[in-house]
Amino acid sequence: MNLSIFEVLMLVCFGAAWPLNIYKSLHSRSTAGKSLLFLFVIDFGYIAGMLHKIIYSFDLVIFLYMLNFLMVTFDIILYYRNKRLEAAQ
Repeated sequence: MNLSIFEVLMLVCFGAAWPLNIYKSLHSRSTAGKSLLFLFVIDFGYIAGMLHKIIYSFDLVIFLYMLNFLMVTFDIILYYRNKRLEAAQ
């Protein structure tokens, strides 16, 4: 197992932003300032990272990819919820 500290740092830094983003989505109940395309592109990147870990260099970093992927996916779900709430107003 060849764990890369730089890959870990990158994923931790990227992942640190998602809880705040999710909090804002939960409480604002708005899609303002959100880009659904951006969220899907980020999720696709995390999927690519997980596939790389599975196929070429499996190590524990895959769990950081999974955590970040789940947070972005949850924000996508909140986007659709907020879109529905906005339409109901």
